[in-house]
Amino acid sequence: MSDVVSTGRDGAVLTVTIAREARRNALNEAVASGICEALDRAEADDAIRAVVLTGAGDKAFCAGGDLQPSADGAPFSIDAADPRHYVANLFRRMNACRLPLIARVNGHALAGGFGLVCGCDLVVARDDALLGVTEVKVGLFPMMILPFLLRNTPNRVLMEMCLTGEPLTARDALAHDIVNYAVPAGELDAKLDWLVERVVSKTPTGIRLGKQALVKIREMSFDAALEYAPFMLANMARTEDAREGFAAFAEKRSPNWTGR
Repeated sequence: MSDVVSTGRDGAVLTVTIAREARRNALNEAVASGICEALDRAEADDAIRAVVLTGAGDKAFCAGGDLQPSADGAPFSIDAADPRHYVANLFRRMNACRLPLIARVNGHALAGGFGLVCGCDLVVARDDALLGVTEVKVGLFPMMILPFLLRNTPNRVLMEMCLTGEPLTARDALAHDIVNYAVPAGELDAKLDWLVERVVSKTPTGIRLGKQALVKIREMSFDAALEYAPFMLANMARTEDAREGFAAFAEKRSPNWTGR
């Protein structure tokens, strides 16, 4: 891994940590590449069933793009000859990930950092962590993260956040369903472990195929989605996990998932 992103494995869970504590875990090209690499590794390992994304220390999950003029991998420039952008590549990779992505919000998540939170499937946050988009305070607008913000934030809340640049605490964000859980700092890891266990104990095959289908269905019309869904359901029903799930239900026992 890179020196700005570290990983650690605990059983079926891979934890990916943005390791730029001195820069409030700011997002740059190396961080984006490190997260993408970690997701590639996780999906290539059949034993990994969930990925946790967090930041180093207890101050910031990710403070967004590095605003220092001399910052390495600044997020605000695009090569006219190659308009691909590393933030867009990172968000595409997160969106395509077939493993559950769980944000452990250990501190403030602002601007692009809030985009990372919204790009995860589930969120457990410190209740005093600040979440928001501060771009209007520096003459910008949260362009790169809007696709994820629109997916996860109610319109009135989104507009107020974008137009004022004022953040919410995770405690307040919970009321708008922006996070799943907001707990005191001392309870963060216990709540995370509780949620992760509920996820990894379920069918890995069903989750992988389900997340893959969800990405496509989000982009479909209603009628197209209803045509696609039965096809995917029939395919899922033929997997080993589905057969095991039905057998375990009939036999009143816990399923033994194979991930196939």
